[in-house]
Amino acid sequence: MAELNRISANAGAGVRTARIDEGLRAHMNKVYGTMSIGMVITALAAWAVSGLAVTTEATQYALGDGEYLTDFGYALYASPLKWLIMFLPLIMVFAFSAMINRLSAAGAQTFFYVFAAAMGLSISSIFLVFTGYSIVQVFLITAIAFAGLSMWGYVTKKDISGWGSFLIMGVIGLIVASIVNIFMQSEAIMFAISALGVLIFAGLTAYDTQNIKNQYLAHAHHGDAEWLGKSAIMGALNLYLDFINMFMFLLQLFGNRE
Repeated sequence: MAELNRISANAGAGVRTARIDEGLRAHMNKVYGTMSIGMVITALAAWAVSGLAVTTEATQYALGDGEYLTDFGYALYASPLKWLIMFLPLIMVFAFSAMINRLSAAGAQTFFYVFAAAMGLSISSIFLVFTGYSIVQVFLITAIAFAGLSMWGYVTKKDISGWGSFLIMGVIGLIVASIVNIFMQSEAIMFAISALGVLIFAGLTAYDTQNIKNQYLAHAHHGDAEWLGKSAIMGALNLYLDFINMFMFLLQLFGNRE
């Protein structure tokens, strides 16, 4: 009888493990799927905005090579409005973190997509600064690196949770240094920021992936679909930010300028 009970318990544990594994795969698919949609929205928004900002008809805002800024482009890239556009994604990230507990899963997803569009507006100037070929090239390099780092973070048995505080301190340092360099305009500092930024967000890609996995495993038995839905959106946001920042820093290092 005891043997039968033990076999039954082992069978039940196996079923629960299989269900958790299946749920984890679905959860990670939602994270990556939501992030991918956000990336598409960002790319389309950046491309569309940059197209509206530049014209071949002569205006008072000359870019060179027969291209000119439209009034819309001047407002985005040369007027004081550029500062709001530059920092809008950062403001929205802090707002999202503060509001996440009050938002529904559907509301959080909508906010994320709006944020992705705002990010596209913020980085749209890359189409004016860098060649289209180098943007595509660096994007593909970033995608390959991101996939490898995220896969390692998912499958590794090594606990990398201790990286979190160190990497977050690095991000804060990057933000401060970037703001200072807006006024200093030092190429050496910009190079150092970009190199460190690539390393920091590469580490965060692996760290965030493992953290998303661990959070699911810690809460899956509660069966709170609403919490898991919002957790997937937050996970998508974190990985999206890792990808975008790694892409932008790599573009600064290796992109061919117009």
